[in-house]
Amino acid sequence: MTANLELFNPSQFVTEISPRVQEQAWSKSKNAATPQSRWQTYLNQLILDVLIPLLEEEQDEPVSLWLNNQTLANISELVNGTAITVGDAKLVLIPTEAEDFEELRVPQEWIDIPEWIGDYYLGVQVNIETGFISVWGYTTHQKLKTTATYDHRDRHYTIDGTDLIEDLNALWVARELCPDEVTQVAIPAIPEISVPQAENLIQRLGNPENLLPRLAIPFTIWAGLMQNTAWRNNLVAKRHGIKRFSVLSWLQGEASNLVTEFGWRQIDFQPSMVGARGVTEAGAPKSALAKQLTISNQPYELKIIPVESDTWGFELRSLAVGGMIPTRFTLRLLTEERENFAGNEVVAKTPVEMLYLEVVLDRGEGLIWEIEPLPDDYQAEVLKF
Repeated sequence: MTANLELFNPSQFVTEISPRVQEQAWSKSKNAATPQSRWQTYLNQLILDVLIPLLEEEQDEPVSLWLNNQTLANISELVNGTAITVGDAKLVLIPTEAEDFEELRVPQEWIDIPEWIGDYYLGVQVNIETGFISVWGYTTHQKLKTTATYDHRDRHYTIDGTDLIEDLNALWVARELCPDEVTQVAIPAIPEISVPQAENLIQRLGNPENLLPRLAIPFTIWAGLMQNTAWRNNLVAKRHGIKRFSVLSWLQGEASNLVTEFGWRQIDFQPSMVGARGVTEAGAPKSALAKQLTISNQPYELKIIPVESDTWGFELRSLAVGGMIPTRFTLRLLTEERENFAGNEVVAKTPVEMLYLEVVLDRGEGLIWEIEPLPDDYQAEVLKF
């Protein structure tokens, strides 16, 4: 079946979905926890795979994903919607299969979590049967927050379709002629939740039989969980049936099959390693963990090295022959609440052979590692020690 283009408003942005793109998007969504979440992930992935190449051709400004593909897929599994950036503007894309354009329904997370809010919100109709995508209108965060109707039952902001601007070209013209246009409303910070509370929620909401975890708890608590990337990823992993183990248990071989799941592998100790003074300690692990990374199109490796019973080293090196860590590269460790602590980062002030951090941790304590520039397909993860 083919679409009758006469049914579309001439001002609407309409494009075809090729079978190849449909197949790729379906494959990318295969790991979702439930059929419902897979379909939602699929629709969001589909509009990214279709719209980004087209916008890259049409726009002079750089077009990119707001976050990396896997992170956006994790969000899409829990909350409908995805996001891209065009220049310095953030566009939130809301897919729908509805055949009419009566209203745009935006999940509350995209409106009321400060880190998630966009400048512009685009309604994107996806018709799998006819193989077409239509961007049928857009609005701003400011207008959604001030004029849309909020439905507390399903936590959506709803704006009438007649209040949207149909012509997507108007967005680019507005950005060019009115670069100082106010597109966002200031949003109060979401209260932080504690580590025990987050772990309890992940256990509770990680059951895939709970089809709508976003509605199972009060919004402020849910948003507190969602705004922490590592906790959000842990929730998705739990819903996928992936168990989490401590770094020590990985090194002791208790979960070796799961190390690969998260991109880590065990390596033998090298006596010359920085921080290897504890290798002869009785009962100390005889191996370290390593993860290969791609940063700015170059290969690197991050190692986690057991130094003493309560001390761990984090080491970043280049894998290129004779490669150095470039100036301004940063290796950073954060608490589970994504907070800094004394001595938690090291910055390359000149090209160096490696970046190294050493921390003392209590049993059961967790850390999140970060590197700037961000590695490709970076996933924030809580590592338990």
